[in-house]
Amino acid sequence: MITPRRSLLVGASALPLFSIRAQAQSTLNITIASSHPVAVFWVAMMKNVFQPEVDKLLRDNGNTHKINWREAYGGTLYRFQDTMEAVRDNITDIGYVGTLWEGSTMPLQNVTYFTPFATGDHGLVANTFERMNETVPAIRQNWEGLNMIPFTSYITDSYHLWTNFPVNSVADLRNRKISAPGTSANWLQGTGATPVDGALTTYYTDIQTGVSEGALSFFVGILPTRVYEVAKYITKVDIGAMYVGGIAANRQRYSRWPEPVRQAMVTAGKTTTQRHIEDVSQRIAAAEREMVSKGAVISTLPAADRARWISGLPNIAKTWVDSSGPAAPDVLRAYFAAIRAAGQTPGRNWDQEV
Repeated sequence: MITPRRSLLVGASALPLFSIRAQAQSTLNITIASSHPVAVFWVAMMKNVFQPEVDKLLRDNGNTHKINWREAYGGTLYRFQDTMEAVRDNITDIGYVGTLWEGSTMPLQNVTYFTPFATGDHGLVANTFERMNETVPAIRQNWEGLNMIPFTSYITDSYHLWTNFPVNSVADLRNRKISAPGTSANWLQGTGATPVDGALTTYYTDIQTGVSEGALSFFVGILPTRVYEVAKYITKVDIGAMYVGGIAANRQRYSRWPEPVRQAMVTAGKTTTQRHIEDVSQRIAAAEREMVSKGAVISTLPAADRARWISGLPNIAKTWVDSSGPAAPDVLRAYFAAIRAAGQTPGRNWDQEV
């Protein structure tokens, strides 16, 4: 039996709209990767917030583009020393770039590590870098010059002391060995403590075996290491929250994606930064409760001793300015202007000392 042509046309016109849209939908294969596992809170934001938010935005924007995420979390493609190179060289299309490990290639983004006691407000630090990545020409050019487009701004909560001895004053740190890797070793100058190189993954064993007697760290990062078992004295010092980089895309790959996809990435990045701020706030409170429940003893360093610690530091901000290029003074001023504009008073006015 031959079906009349009119019946075929009517049948076609009766097809639901979503099937026509599905035929027009394009699928992009995009690799997203990190040097750390999803259990790390920065990476968790990539998988649990950024990716779903991009997918949602694309669906809401007509559903004409779909991303096939090729996930390579947990260091399957590269190590933490190579996060910048992996994105720059398109080993991954999108990845977490740890600027804290890029002192030589991304020195301007490391301003927070050379201005301790500036602010412990992690939300302020994140939002400040959201703006600075876009509005400070030298920082924007640095990202672009390294073939990357940043989407988010990641931070730590404020740094404090974990020790196996009580700390009631700065004097209690004299002749003590404290794990403080990299730039954070500078924060102990003038206290009489000896910095010991290491990482979150080594603190527990180092303290347990006597290599060190404590560590400088932050609640959210140190909780999974259970360092409080071997260093039960937690002294709140509020050394400051630190900017540590964020999710970024390879610039060339980004430029080839359709405009709706690029816009979804940018918008999802901003949402992820705000969710990251909220997540860290919740994790701090939860970490404190858990540590106390397991026997940790939390105290706060007296204000007078904190002031002595701050004033005893050498001018490490000037050292950073002198080695970070002609734009460093502008970055320093922009950072401190944002802190003061938020109604906060820095523990030390590093920008006025260079």
